[in-house]
Amino acid sequence: MRRMKTNLLIAAMILATSATASAGGQSGSIGVGVERQINGEAGGVSANYDAGQFHVGGFFSFSDSDGDNNHFFSLGGRFFYHLHQTAMSDFGAGLGLGIASLPDPTMADPGNRATHLFIEPSVQIRVFVASNVALSFTAGLVLGALDANGFSFDGQGIGLGAGNGTIGLPTASAGVHYYFF
Repeated sequence: MRRMKTNLLIAAMILATSATASAGGQSGSIGVGVERQINGEAGGVSANYDAGQFHVGGFFSFSDSDGDNNHFFSLGGRFFYHLHQTAMSDFGAGLGLGIASLPDPTMADPGNRATHLFIEPSVQIRVFVASNVALSFTAGLVLGALDANGFSFDGQGIGLGAGNGTIGLPTASAGVHYYFF
């Protein structure tokens, strides 16, 4: 009888101190990871803030190869309002905005630079493979402005590599974020 009371006491203590298990999309969490825009050109290291009903984030990338005036820079952000949520996923609609500065792709003037602006009205699915690790997949329109003139209807998929940044070529990348709560 004494052993049964001890076991019941231990079980009661475990239940009293345990928290309810929760999965991704937790309000107030911050995620760090990588993501690219649908256009395949802009994107990089990113951070997201999940507010529960929506998430917002930004990205940054920079590279500089040997030689003069050949560095690449991109900066941008995204906002997605969650239209539907489950314990392990969400589906949102929103907008991405990204800017990339790169050497003139025509190479007509090596000292000249191109500035590409991408506006992407889109939808996004986030799947939480663990309670705080999310994979994201995005599809929508790509509207190019400034030196990136054009239009595309495209999406991201899982794979290696990416399109060459030209509007209309498909990308092969997916975003991933680790959330802290």
